[in-house]
Formats: sequence, structure tokens, C-alpha cells
Amino acid sequence: MASTAQAGEKFIGNWILEPAESHYEQGSAPRSGTYRIERDGDELVFHMNWVDVEGEIFNMSFQGIPDGEPRPYNGGALADHLSLEAPSPTRLNSSAYLKGVELMIATRTLVDSARYMIVTQTIILPDGSKPTNRSRYRRAEV
Repeated sequence: MASTAQAGEKFIGNWILEPAESHYEQGSAPRSGTYRIERDGDELVFHMNWVDVEGEIFNMSFQGIPDGEPRPYNGGALADHLSLEAPSPTRLNSSAYLKGVELMIATRTLVDSARYMIVTQTIILPDGSKPTNRSRYRRAEV
């Protein structure tokens, strides 16, 4: 694993959702969206914006140190801890926990020489089912 100061470095930048290349098992893929990842000291900061199929706008941000350690997170009734890890230069994972139980896993994978980022989100439901949503983003031109 890379040092915390280098972990996730290849993910830093602006990303644009490709809705036609996104496949959702739970809910519908957004009409449009952006994903921005930046560094703030040892932490990676994630900013996501999207427009759903009804045209409603959503924004979400979170941050964490990519060392694999679960840390307190203010996710309300959905999550109270979050972990972030970069097991390789082209993979960046996060997990959300509630009362010590892992409830969501997100895997970000860089493909095609880091031109694209695949985000795979899996929700672990109380019945044990694991619906998965897969989104593809292309790196924004600078």
C-alpha cells in the first residue's frame, strides 16, 4: 500500500459521469453528475454532484485518510464510521459502517490509463442481499 501522503494520488481531479455507461440494480442512474477528488493534507476529499431522473439536484461530500482505519463519520442514521483505503495506485475503496456493521462498500477503479474511473457501490441490506450500482466517469479535460 502507498504511503498515506501518496495514496489515491491518481484519482485526484474532476470526473464527469457517463450515464449511458452506468448500470444500477438499486434506483436509477442519474441524468448527469460530477465527482471531484482533492487532497487536503493526509486526507482525500470527495465532492459528488448529480441530477436524478426527476431533475432533482443532489450534493454530497466526505473526506478521510486512506489508511483503511474506520473513523467516526456523521452519516446520520445511515453510517457512524467510514474507512478509506488505497490498496493499489488504481484502486480506492471506502466502506461505511453503522454500529460496527459494514453497510456499504464503494470501489473506485481507474481504467484505460486513468482516463476513466469505475465506481462500484454495493449496499448490504438487512435481508443479506447486495444490490450493486456501477457508474463510469471520464476524467475532465484540464
